[in-house]
Amino acid sequence: MKKITSNLLFKVILAILLGIGIGLFIPESLGRIFATFNIIFDQLLKFLIPLIIVGLIIPSIAKLGQSAGKLLLITVLIAYGSTLFSGFATYYTSIAIFPSMLESQIANNSLAVEGKALLPYFNIEFPPFFDVMPALVFAFLIGIGLSKLQNSTLEKVAIDFESVITFLIEKLIIPLLPLFIFGIFLDMTYTGKVALILHVFLKIIGVIFLMHIVLLLIQFTLAGLIAKKNPIKLLLGMMPAYFTALGTQSSAATIPVTLAQTKKLGVSDDIANFCIPLCATIHLAGSTLKIVACVVALMLMQGMPIDPVLMAGFICMLGVAMVAAPGVPGGAIMAAIGIITSMLGFDAQNQALMISLYIAMDSFGTACNVTGDGAIAITLNTIFKKKETV
Repeated sequence: MKKITSNLLFKVILAILLGIGIGLFIPESLGRIFATFNIIFDQLLKFLIPLIIVGLIIPSIAKLGQSAGKLLLITVLIAYGSTLFSGFATYYTSIAIFPSMLESQIANNSLAVEGKALLPYFNIEFPPFFDVMPALVFAFLIGIGLSKLQNSTLEKVAIDFESVITFLIEKLIIPLLPLFIFGIFLDMTYTGKVALILHVFLKIIGVIFLMHIVLLLIQFTLAGLIAKKNPIKLLLGMMPAYFTALGTQSSAATIPVTLAQTKKLGVSDDIANFCIPLCATIHLAGSTLKIVACVVALMLMQGMPIDPVLMAGFICMLGVAMVAAPGVPGGAIMAAIGIITSMLGFDAQNQALMISLYIAMDSFGTACNVTGDGAIAITLNTIFKKKETV
């Protein structure tokens, strides 16, 4: 029972249900207390997001560079390519499906309707040291520079800073997220928007689940063609890892099972031992799928313009952010929320909806990430086995 109640998904669902239930009858004076917390927490997120980007990306790039080699380069390229394919395929699928599926919501533009919103009692502003894009550029350049240095003092500082940021995510942001989401759904119930949101949630989650299945079929079809093996058998062979990830909600915690299953499918020990732990960190195609689909759905619902060029840049930057995402439940969306806010202009309500949708499907996204790691390992095993025989 304790394990269930400490689960982030359980807390988020409970926060949504309580927000809806209490929002039906809460007095305005009491509701404004939660509105005050939400606006301050939103300021905290905006302050921390550039620091999260710097703290996670610099050591990630530095560590990758130090284990440099042909195998590393090809693994990173395949993982990033898989993530980009997932992002772009999801974007075009969402653009094709969501407008007709969410037609009534788009026509009414219901989320943009202003009701009797709960206003905060006060607001404390603490602007971030720098914006998200300068943080990304800075982290990229410093990370690349550190990857070329040996035993650098600055790298040790960066690793310590990464530990601090990971601690803040695990012990401050993630624990407070359910209260933030509670406040958002409390306000949406108070303003009469919640019925629409829940209806849309169910539609989006169903479509995204089907997209996950299709993505895995594509990944293993390609791996099967390269390895000249039956893709369905390969996919079924990774099912123990898939179902383990459903339970753990963590790519890192599933590594022992993923390793065992890839080796059973004929991947050599050297390739599996290198590829699986690395891909657990850098290959988040399933997470990218969820984020892009949710972004498109929310933008359509609110009548926000969707620029294909801007979305292409967003997906490319999202792929970089996913590499640096910490391996904690909800870590990927926290690494991505800064890019979503800065590039697409999402406000606090949209951020909370994104986080809620993401966490609601976190198990399936993690399972998709982990299972896809097996397809990459099979591909790499075939490529390097051919090189050895040449």
